[in-house]
Amino acid sequence: MTEREPDPYRPPAARSGASWALPAVLVLAVAAGAGWWFWWRPAHAPVAAPAATAPAPAAAARASEPASAPTQAASGPQNPVDGLAAPAPSLPALADSDAYVAKSLNELLGAQKVASFLQLDGFVRRAVATVDNLGRHTATSRLWPVQPTPGRFQVEGPEEAATQTIAPANAARYSAFVAFAEALPREGVVKLYAQLYPLFQTAYEELGYPGKYFNDRLVAVLDQLIATPEPQGPLQVKLTHVQGEVPSTRPWVRYEFADPQLQALSSGQKALLRMGPENARRLKAVLRDLRQRVATGGAVPAKPVR
Repeated sequence: MTEREPDPYRPPAARSGASWALPAVLVLAVAAGAGWWFWWRPAHAPVAAPAATAPAPAAAARASEPASAPTQAASGPQNPVDGLAAPAPSLPALADSDAYVAKSLNELLGAQKVASFLQLDGFVRRAVATVDNLGRHTATSRLWPVQPTPGRFQVEGPEEAATQTIAPANAARYSAFVAFAEALPREGVVKLYAQLYPLFQTAYEELGYPGKYFNDRLVAVLDQLIATPEPQGPLQVKLTHVQGEVPSTRPWVRYEFADPQLQALSSGQKALLRMGPENARRLKAVLRDLRQRVATGGAVPAKPVR
């Protein structure tokens, strides 16, 4: 079987049986960019294709069964954004929002940084899909609102060994993006998120969650990331086997954690682990601050498991 990435758009058919907000979207997306080589696997079957009328990137798919499903629909949002800032007047429709959102991001963050780190086409849909998928087992790279991390995943140890360890040098690949996340003007970013929130909410409903609220999903995923385990010592990884006669030309996308408990974590949690303990610690500090700003419901996140 040749490697191909599942079509990411549209949710799968019903089964029987942040910006994140801008900041959070960006920082969660940092984790996404940090692990772009790792999240998709050849074994995953493609999900349903987008409708012909859907814009690109259209309603993004949930890549697999949720690791942390959205809460059941309630009478109203658990974390309303009304108190953060009023929606911007005369917001464009979601399908026509790229230029408006790009202008807003460039004014807030600077055009050079935006061009270096962000994917602006379909940014709102990308951000919403990424946030939702970071709480699941897999997330498709084609929808991330950030540029991929440069270089390849680095490991140490004999190639013929059953397991190898993540190389300490691998963490350096993420240093520029971590610094970018730490430097985000969080008050301004949260204000912009609230001003653009109707677009995020529309994209979330379009994704397949009518009657549910994107900011509640954002807070839930932030809580999950903040609670990511903090294992001690080098992390062991192993290569998965590729079935079929066609050889894999990108073996670095097939690493998984040797510890089944770590491999069972959500895609966002695994990305934090892969980028190294110091980078993960710094990003968690940013995520905690952002959560405090957008979690208007006020519940305290769980402590990480060591």
